[in-house]
Amino acid sequence: MCIFLNEKKVSAVIFDIDGVLLDSLKIWKCIGARYLESIGIEPEEGLDRILFPMSMEQGASYLKDHYSVPKHTEEIIKGIESLLKDFYYFEVLTKPGAGELIAFFNDEGIPLSAATSSPREHVTKALERNGIFFHPDRIFTNSEVGESKHSRKIYDMASQSMGSAPEETLVIEDSLYALKTAKAAGYITAGVYDPDGESDQDGIKNEADIYLLSLPEIYPYIKSKRRQL
Repeated sequence: MCIFLNEKKVSAVIFDIDGVLLDSLKIWKCIGARYLESIGIEPEEGLDRILFPMSMEQGASYLKDHYSVPKHTEEIIKGIESLLKDFYYFEVLTKPGAGELIAFFNDEGIPLSAATSSPREHVTKALERNGIFFHPDRIFTNSEVGESKHSRKIYDMASQSMGSAPEETLVIEDSLYALKTAKAAGYITAGVYDPDGESDQDGIKNEADIYLLSLPEIYPYIKSKRRQL
């Protein structure tokens, strides 16, 4: 089965998860504050802006030094990771229209896969709790693939799992660098806005084949051959 996105044939779809299917990017704006509050320390205003450009290790070192946290850096990282796990397991919700779009593609017979930077267990639990299911063999993570989305490898593995060629595979992403990777590799691309995500929305608009403020905005671009028969 296939559909058409504008005039391009789409035989399969690869979803990013954070910021596309899950409303999860907001956690990165408050995870440092959440951690401090969990150990009884009041965070300063604007902590999210300080921590945003840092790696997990750098952020943990900053919290330890700046707030005199009486723990080793490794303990702080484990504490943050535990809060992130709880967020995915019990709290995060899907983006508006995510479940309906998954159901639409399933009804059209379009195979689906996911490519994510997050741990498999986290996103799997979050998606399943929200009623969204992917076959385990069609969820690909950067840590398991061994390369970031600066490389096309994760998209190629996802498309191969569905038996689709890049030029007939739609990649739905919210970050500019990932869209650039997919576009350069020959994939059809849709860029999705997330208020807690990519700051360069003009870049996404220019890079992607279509730009969406929300997932439901994709439907006017789609032509279903089956529905026309």
